[in-house]
Amino acid sequence: MTKAGGAMPDTHFQFDGQALPFRPGQSLAAALTEAGHRQFRETAKGASRGIFCGMGVCQDCLVTVNGQPNIRACMTPAQAGMTVQRQVPYPSLSLVPLPAPAAPARVIASDVLVIGGGAGGLSAAIAARAAGASVVVLDERKVGGGQYFKQSAVSAPLDEQQRHGAELLAKAEASGAEIIGEVQIWGAFDGPLILGERHGAALVARPGKIIVATGAYERPEIVPGWTLPGVMTTGAAQTLWRSYRTLPGKRVALFGSGPLNLQVARELMQGGAHVAVVGERGPAPWSRPLDALALALSGPRLAAVGLGTIRDLRRGGVLLQYGAKLTGIELDGSALRARYRHGAQEATVVVDAVLMNAGFEPQNEILRLLGAEADYDADYGHLRVRRSETCETSVPGLYAVGDCAGLGGAPAAMAEGRIAGRVAAEAAGFGSAHDIFADLRELGRHRRFQRRLWALHDIAPRLPEVPDDTIICRCEELTAGQIRAGLDEGPGHLGTLKRATRLGMGRCQGRYCGPVGARLVAAATGQPLADRSLFAPRVPIKPVAISSILAAEEAVRDAL
Repeated sequence: MTKAGGAMPDTHFQFDGQALPFRPGQSLAAALTEAGHRQFRETAKGASRGIFCGMGVCQDCLVTVNGQPNIRACMTPAQAGMTVQRQVPYPSLSLVPLPAPAAPARVIASDVLVIGGGAGGLSAAIAARAAGASVVVLDERKVGGGQYFKQSAVSAPLDEQQRHGAELLAKAEASGAEIIGEVQIWGAFDGPLILGERHGAALVARPGKIIVATGAYERPEIVPGWTLPGVMTTGAAQTLWRSYRTLPGKRVALFGSGPLNLQVARELMQGGAHVAVVGERGPAPWSRPLDALALALSGPRLAAVGLGTIRDLRRGGVLLQYGAKLTGIELDGSALRARYRHGAQEATVVVDAVLMNAGFEPQNEILRLLGAEADYDADYGHLRVRRSETCETSVPGLYAVGDCAGLGGAPAAMAEGRIAGRVAAEAAGFGSAHDIFADLRELGRHRRFQRRLWALHDIAPRLPEVPDDTIICRCEELTAGQIRAGLDEGPGHLGTLKRATRLGMGRCQGRYCGPVGARLVAAATGQPLADRSLFAPRVPIKPVAISSILAAEEAVRDAL
């Protein structure tokens, strides 16, 4: 390794004055994790933070790159010669390099605009192009495929799932659809009008029809210590491994509920990690034989994959604990000590990384900004967008496919994408959607399987049973005690609690603390959760440079 101050090889960047290696294609977060660095920034209250969501939602992995603060390490490719620093609270803007003049905004006027390049979005693009419509796909990630197909940025496909994703991505590219990656959508308005940013340049889209396929992000286990570096979502750990061949740690533990924990545990085990325990909050599937049988009959192949995963984990010596609940995490030297309850017993495990997934939250901000109506689904603990059988929302010409409309899984998202793509193209004057019936039948099968799959898990959201000093709002560092004090003032709505405490006013805009706050308000008022119980989305949807906003404003004004 080259010492700081010497000439850096083409495969190194500097982090706090130390030359660190990276492999071409790795994100900064992956390269830092591989080098053993967990602490990426310091908060205003002196706490350390690192990678958490791994998909640009939480805004916790911010670093300063070449003097520019607030760069998401999980979304930024490592490059030779970069100067990266741990971000300090309130970085001095006097040291920030002046931005280059914003490039003219690009105006997109495709027949169909697809937002999201995952399983559902790519399927929709292929279908719409086959009908003859012009299609543009805007995706936040550099490499398409989404969270399910997570494409590798550093090597050949890892397994059959990645190969299928690569084939789908190649088919979409060959279809003639224009796929634009590394796009951050920050605004959605009636018209429709979509505003985004890519590499500092503004994007202004005025499409004929819109298909939103933005997926979902993970619901964490909110316990003492959940903000410590080394604690991350299961999906973040999967991205580190599947996209960058970087293990989140040599020893890992997984907690929460759902099939993703089991899948990722097996992947990390096969990648060389020691998986100390998988703590599943739900009961063992064999304790509910009728539900397990219904699952097997509704999807024999997928059920067999799940059983094979459990078999492989047991053969690998992984401890599977059903009915297990994570209760806290604390530092143990350079490692983490996770505490969990299994039945009446308390247990601890010392690991490098604690991974958590307790369900999902739809990324529905764009849909809601455009006026799509939604209803609260108490079983899953999130909003479900109202849709017709062709995936059209309550807003004509606006379609929602995949988990952004409510948890449904990737196979269902692909069927929905094919349906919405054909119907949107037909509505734009291209082709015919008379042949969607086979996809509708397939969609029905996938949805039945999903309902029976989640019946075997326990993702129903709960009120946090945590001490007063437990952080609830990651961004504003608000504790459970501060939020409970705010509740004592009698807020009748989440917005009132927000004004009283600053809950949800940070960079992630309440994506993690908002649902928790809504449940607390509902419990305090005795009112059931509904579509208006949650934070309303606001523009900008995600942090964006002011120069991009000004460039978009100029482009919109010129078009009027």
